[in-house]
Amino acid sequence: MASVSSESLAKALAFLEPKLALASIELPKELFAVLEVLDANAGLRRALTDPARDAAEKAGLLAQLLHGKVSADAEDTVAQLASTRWSSERDISDALETLAVTAVTAVAEQQDGASGLNKLEQDLFSFIEVVRGNHELQRALDDAQAPVEAKRALALKLVPNASQTSQVLISQAVSNPRGLKPAALLERFVELVAKRQQRWIASVTSSVELSATQLSRLETSLNKLYGRQLKLNATIDPSLVGGLVVKVGDEVVDASVASRVADLRRALAS
Repeated sequence: MASVSSESLAKALAFLEPKLALASIELPKELFAVLEVLDANAGLRRALTDPARDAAEKAGLLAQLLHGKVSADAEDTVAQLASTRWSSERDISDALETLAVTAVTAVAEQQDGASGLNKLEQDLFSFIEVVRGNHELQRALDDAQAPVEAKRALALKLVPNASQTSQVLISQAVSNPRGLKPAALLERFVELVAKRQQRWIASVTSSVELSATQLSRLETSLNKLYGRQLKLNATIDPSLVGGLVVKVGDEVVDASVASRVADLRRALAS
């Protein structure tokens, strides 16, 4: 995805994030439904990615199409996508898919924290392993002539204890693989789940080994700061000289001596 589209996706993810705390599984289902409409309608994709159209015009077009048929959150999310610039028509559809998968993972996280995300990832891996090891299943799921409902029912039988969120992603991969094999698309979904899981892991790097007491205090402080039970992964890097570097998800807190020295050098060189 080109830089322009990547920036637009980042804006859309930031727009979606506040909506995820209270989202139900219906939100990603609605986003996937809109994705199916976009994939089937090249004219609509062109209209939504046309730089000559202003955001209000695109929003009006979407309102005609979606208002009353999906929730306000889903409609607003798609409108946000349309209000930004895209390098290609395909990019806006790929971005909507990413938002839908992100919403599914957030629902799993909301329901059972890190355990919910682990369960989601395990279910998807189970499906991928079963399908990758059986050519007959691959042919059945790839058969363009087979009814979508039949393929979806077959897919869900392969992971009988799949969670509700897992079922949504497996069903999506089978019913609308978007030019990929279902297992290959689910591998892409797993990457997004794994990225969400990083929000529950605090990677702590120090110049010397921290004691059990220090780690316990740090864990308590980080749990309070982030409002969730984080798992600490501690590593040692003598080049830091002193202090800590803590990474949780995309956030990095660098309180190391090496960082302060580097800042000082930059200040002296400017």
